[in-house]
Amino acid sequence: MRLLLVEDEKRIAHFVAKGLREQSYAVDIVANGVDALYHAEINDYDVVILDVMIPGLDGIATCRAIRARGKRIPVLMLTAKDGVQDRITGLDAGADDYLTKPFEFGELLARLRALLRRPRELRLAQIVVDDVVLDTASQTVKRGNRAISLTAKEYALLEFLARNAGRVIGRAEIAEHVWDDSFDPFSNLIEVYINRLRRKIDEGANRPLLQTRRGSGYAFGLTSDDTGVNGAKKSHV
Repeated sequence: MRLLLVEDEKRIAHFVAKGLREQSYAVDIVANGVDALYHAEINDYDVVILDVMIPGLDGIATCRAIRARGKRIPVLMLTAKDGVQDRITGLDAGADDYLTKPFEFGELLARLRALLRRPRELRLAQIVVDDVVLDTASQTVKRGNRAISLTAKEYALLEFLARNAGRVIGRAEIAEHVWDDSFDPFSNLIEVYINRLRRKIDEGANRPLLQTRRGSGYAFGLTSDDTGVNGAKKSHV
């Protein structure tokens, strides 16, 4: 999942971004409302974390502008103001949730998970594709009875593929959701991570689930002779 963090206090921005990246999120950071609007326009974010007290265009005006442009991105607003009217103003501006500073990082993660469950039916607590099970809260993966150990970035890539099981996904779309602005589109990093996942997920299995479609991208839950899903399913608990 790729997030936009709008926070002008460098210490807070660094702390939050570091924690989110450790939880497998890709994070872009900007410090003002104008840059936030620009990034929200050119990138496909899953959530915007928006501080209210940012220079220039404040968080309230930025949120209103995001909504005025027809963007349905979930917005989690951060602020030191904890008055009821302040929360009402933020929500009326188009925010989906409101978190006051100082906050516990665990609560921020829980609120992000809640927001990510809202937009689409695919935002599941558990994702099942064939015999692979991903628990999105604990970020653990099993195939059958075998636990699979993944790095944070490997998990982020697998979760994105699993949420889109049954279709071929190109490199550009993967980069948009799994990596941040620092990603080099000319690197072979995606291929490296795909190969790592393939070894961990498909090694010793009767049927491979992670497929490469030359010239198109990658598919999870498809077999090489399929154009659709072969035995893939999604469910939640």
